[in-house]
Amino acid sequence: MRPNILYIMSDDHAANAISCYHSILQSVFQTPNMDRLYQEGCRMDAYCATNAICTPARASIMTGQYGQLNGVRTLGDKWNPETELNLARILKENGYQTAMFGKWHLGCDPEGFDDYQYLAKEGQGMFGEQGVYFNPSFKDKNNGYVLYEGYVTDIITNLTTNWIKNRKKEQPFFLMCHHKAPHDFWEYAQRHEHMFDDKTIPEPESLFEDRSHRSPATRDFGSSVTPRSRIRSLYYDFCKKDYVTGPLQGTEHMTYEEKGKAAYQKYLKDYLRTVAAIDDSVGKLLDVLEAEGILEDTVVIYTSDQGMFLGEHDYQDKRWSFEESLRTPLLIRYPREIPAHTNCTELMANIDIAPTLLDYAEISIPENMQGISCRNMIAGKPQEEYHKGIYFRYWMHLAHQHDNPAHYGVRTKDYKLTFYYGLALDAEGAVDKPTQPGWELYDLQKDPGELKNVYEDPAYYEIREELKGLLCELKEKYQDQDEAYVELQRTFEKYK
Repeated sequence: MRPNILYIMSDDHAANAISCYHSILQSVFQTPNMDRLYQEGCRMDAYCATNAICTPARASIMTGQYGQLNGVRTLGDKWNPETELNLARILKENGYQTAMFGKWHLGCDPEGFDDYQYLAKEGQGMFGEQGVYFNPSFKDKNNGYVLYEGYVTDIITNLTTNWIKNRKKEQPFFLMCHHKAPHDFWEYAQRHEHMFDDKTIPEPESLFEDRSHRSPATRDFGSSVTPRSRIRSLYYDFCKKDYVTGPLQGTEHMTYEEKGKAAYQKYLKDYLRTVAAIDDSVGKLLDVLEAEGILEDTVVIYTSDQGMFLGEHDYQDKRWSFEESLRTPLLIRYPREIPAHTNCTELMANIDIAPTLLDYAEISIPENMQGISCRNMIAGKPQEEYHKGIYFRYWMHLAHQHDNPAHYGVRTKDYKLTFYYGLALDAEGAVDKPTQPGWELYDLQKDPGELKNVYEDPAYYEIREELKGLLCELKEKYQDQDEAYVELQRTFEKYK
């Protein structure tokens, strides 16, 4: 019997904000329902977004391809769901009921779904696809725009559970539950108002990182007072009288560093409160599967579109390809073949989601999908192909005042090599202002916090050159060789 598939995905959820990932936040914040997926299934420890920003990540999940092939490299690109590589349509054509509720954010109506309601506001285009936390508007496949009263996470949960109860019980289903939370700005449900009373959130070691170890490509970015990537930039938003969760008060006479610490506390408390509602949602979804008698017959996945900085490196948001942004949580439960309470440390990328789910559904994987099925390794079994490294790329050079230079690189189990090429090229929304190129290399085993760039360290010369070879190999494999970008090729040759 082919399994049902329930794919739960949030927006900007850091692995560090799930208690079974055992970060410093575990002492003050728990996610018991997400943790249940780990206790009864598998926790992926090296699952990565190939482009740590929402729209491209979502397109890779639906197609099993990188953005240079599926056409979605930036937030300004729109996916064409009519493409032959559309996970939902492939499943539908092979006998699955399909539905999607929540955040879509691909610049188009969903295609391949029997039913959907996605966050959208009439006349606002992609801006409307972000949705709002309270009283959100959805676009219904059959009824146009619909306004709901209430909290967005709870509404998306109710839409999903109602569909499960009213599904065609003779068919397996593929169901996507896509939460808005914990995307900014972090408006939480009233029931979580007091969960951090009298609690102080632990600070990451790198909250005020000394960047002297970094390359010139990243060392000075964010050195001004208010770049949007920095934690301390949030201070100015939080102090506004009309800030959505109330203003930060009593900071007038604080030092610059004290203001940053105060902003960190508010950011984390608001953010984690929105995550708490998602954990409630996971619990309700598991309960309804159990009540329907289909929990054991359903592959249940919890994940995010990418990671998120929670103060590490003095950052918020994502886009940088340090671990907190690139590495993405993924928990999966399917007791018919996945042993309980297991960890998988093999490399996995979001281009692998579509092939893996097709494998669970016993559907042939299209040859032009660039990802691989990870079904066996999730179950602790050998498989034919593994990733030697995960290739990643961020195209939106300096976009949205976040000061993130364009870059690409490779992450292996032990190392990460990144080339900041600092050019807009023809990427939609990128800022045409070249920045200093440079390389960074991190030893993830000795330095998991990425606080010591060892690119110039002679002891790492052979590793560095080996990783450059792997990077070029993967760029060729994934058809991202930059043949159209002469300036980039010259930059690479000059700095390699």
